[in-house]
Amino acid sequence: MTVYPLDKIAEDVRITLDLNKTSDALTEIGDVDTLALNDIIRSKIVEAVKRVHSTAPHYLLDGGYNFGDAVYWMEHESGWVLLPEDFMRFVVFEMDDWARPVFTAINHDDPEYERQHSRFKGIRGTAQRPVCFISVRSVGRVLEFYSCRSEDAKVSRASYIPYPEIDENDSIEICQRCYDAVVYTAAALVLITFGDTEKSEVLNELAKSTLI
Repeated sequence: MTVYPLDKIAEDVRITLDLNKTSDALTEIGDVDTLALNDIIRSKIVEAVKRVHSTAPHYLLDGGYNFGDAVYWMEHESGWVLLPEDFMRFVVFEMDDWARPVFTAINHDDPEYERQHSRFKGIRGTAQRPVCFISVRSVGRVLEFYSCRSEDAKVSRASYIPYPEIDENDSIEICQRCYDAVVYTAAALVLITFGDTEKSEVLNELAKSTLI
């Protein structure tokens, strides 16, 4: 993930709004309220990053951060690992005896979750066809995986995207290939603030088009 200063992002959002002449309300503000507009733009950046990182295809996400240092085993060579407190988006998980990685984690309320407790091995996830679920235990949110060939298996890949936050240097981390979408989304959120929902939707569609 790449660190971007908020001033840089705000500048790019302002350029997007100015170049597209997106809203009459914005043109009426004038130079006198440039600082106020910049404050509004900056206030939308975290939400824009959150929205884009939550919906972007996994292949547009950067490596993110690692997790899964400790594995806790359950029955049928399945197990779970603790998710970090700032966990927002699952990127990839793979045990070293799996035939392939998993890029999508299913919520534990999905009907597929109940199948993992079947006494028939072919119905549960296997090393050839693994599945992962996000669940909640007394220790917090966890990622359950089904399943491995043996309990000797180890985590070979596990990464996630955290909730976005502004750091002490007034910067924020963004996946590089998601940057344009963040700028368009932040601009769209600014237009919502000014009540221009129609032109906000245009920018939201532009954001989606950059995530293909």
